[in-house]
Amino acid sequence: MSVSVQTVRLGMAAAGLVGLLAASPAVAQAPAPAAAPALKGDAKAGANKNSMCIGCHGIPNYKTAFPVLYRVPKITGQHQAYFVAALQAYKTGERSHPSMQAIAGTLSDQDMADLAAFYAKTN
Repeated sequence: MSVSVQTVRLGMAAAGLVGLLAASPAVAQAPAPAAAPALKGDAKAGANKNSMCIGCHGIPNYKTAFPVLYRVPKITGQHQAYFVAALQAYKTGERSHPSMQAIAGTLSDQDMADLAAFYAKTN
């Protein structure tokens, strides 16, 4: 099951709307839809899968000129759900960075969960 950045944003907006509706006594409450269960990531497995990441994200203050001058973001300590959503967005083309799209395209959902677990624990 993939989660996109847009899905995360829509979920947060929906949660805010549910809160507003709950505050109104005139509106009947419907049960909130269940969120898709996230895959459990294995940080040790992620440590063995990060070779494609460290070439850019492992260099402090690194900038790349492909496709344009771009400051490569720090991914250590990143929230796992956001990390996976970002990789899914690259994989589906919702985010457009050619190198990241190519790398994310090779990752399974479990690979993404493992990398997210690894980088969430790394500072």
